[in-house]
Order: sequence, then structure tokens, then C-alpha cells
Amino acid sequence: MRLTELAIAAALGFAAVPAIANPSPSEICAVAPGALRTLAATAEGATQRRALRDIQLGEQLCEARNRPEAARKFRAAAAALGTDLQTAMANVTKTAAVQ
Repeated sequence: MRLTELAIAAALGFAAVPAIANPSPSEICAVAPGALRTLAATAEGATQRRALRDIQLGEQLCEARNRPEAARKFRAAAAALGTDLQTAMANVTKTAAVQ
């Protein structure tokens, strides 16, 4: 947003929300697996296995075009890793934008 748009949004009481705040199902299938695998790489034992299982199931559901169920599996993986899906996806988006 431009500075004037931010000023108008602030005056109207709107918050500047990142685009990934409410990702579409296709965005979830494209971004979530990589973002969650990155987080899972630093997780411990059973937590990592649980998250990776949910990620794999989510990917299979994406391939089967069952994106709502895939999103549920990705959310479960994110929860197991101690975060939520939007935060995990936003962190990857920010990192990609910086590089």
C-alpha cells in the first residue's frame, strides 16, 4: 500500500492485512507443504513424524483435488509444530521476498 492508502485505511479503522492472511485452497496446496517441511526439519522425534505424516497426506489430498481436506491436514501439521498455517505460510513468503 502507498502511504496515502495506509493513512486512509488507518483513518477508516482498517488494518493492513498481508495477502497470505486468508490464503485460497490453491495457495495452500502450493505453499504450505514447503513451509511446513521447513518447520518440521527443526522439530523433535514424534512431533516431526506426526507433522510430516500430515504434510504427506495433505499433499496427496491436493493431488486428488480435495483441497479443503488438504488444508485441514496442513493445519494439523502446523498445530503439531506449535504454530498456525497462516503464520507458517507468511514466514516462507517473507523469506522468499527478502531473497
